[in-house]
Amino acid sequence: MPRRSPDAARRGTPADYLVVGLGNPGDEYARTRHNVGTDVIEILAKRHSAKLRKGKERAFVDEVRVGESRVAMAIPQTYMNDSGDAVRLLAHRYGVTTEQIIILHDELDLPVAALRIKEGGGLAGHNGLRSIKSHLHSDAFLRVRIGVGKPTNSAQGADHVLDRFSKRDRKEIDVTLELAADAVEAIVSDGVEAAMNRFN
Repeated sequence: MPRRSPDAARRGTPADYLVVGLGNPGDEYARTRHNVGTDVIEILAKRHSAKLRKGKERAFVDEVRVGESRVAMAIPQTYMNDSGDAVRLLAHRYGVTTEQIIILHDELDLPVAALRIKEGGGLAGHNGLRSIKSHLHSDAFLRVRIGVGKPTNSAQGADHVLDRFSKRDRKEIDVTLELAADAVEAIVSDGVEAAMNRFN
C-alpha cells in the first residue's frame, strides 16, 4: 500500500477509499450521458443512508461504512472539465492515495450500458479524467467505466454526452447504474482484481 501523506494522519483517520461520480452540476445536466457517474453515487448514497452535503472541497460529500471499510463518496460541483480541482481537495481531506480513488464516469468507447473496471492507464480523451490526472499528477486511480456509446458523427461527441438517453437505452442504463454501484462495493469489499473478474 502506498504511503499516505503525514498530514493526513494529523487530520484524523484516513478513509480507505474515495469514490467520486463525475458529471456537470445543475438540473439541466441531470440524467444526461455525461452524468452517469453522479447517478451511481446517488444510488450508493441511498443504499448506505448517506446524506450528501456540500463541503469546502467543491463537492457534495459524505462518509459511510462498506463492510469494514471507511468510504468517502462525492459528487463534484465543478464542471466536468474542472473535476480534478474537487478531486484533489477531496483526496487531501480524506488522506487517500491516488490508488485509493475510484472514479465513476461515462465512456464513449463502450457500447451503451456496458460496464468495465480499469486500473490506471489511458484517458480515452475524457476531459474529466484529464483534469484529475493533471491535479493529482498521476493516472493510477481506479475507474468504473459506464458505456454511453459513440455518436454517429464523431464531431458531435460534445453534444452526444450532454444529451439524455432514448427511452429504450434508459431502461438498459438504469440496470447498469445499479451494477456499477455493485462494482464499487465489490472493489471495496473484495479488492479490485476480484471485482474485475466479476464485472469485466
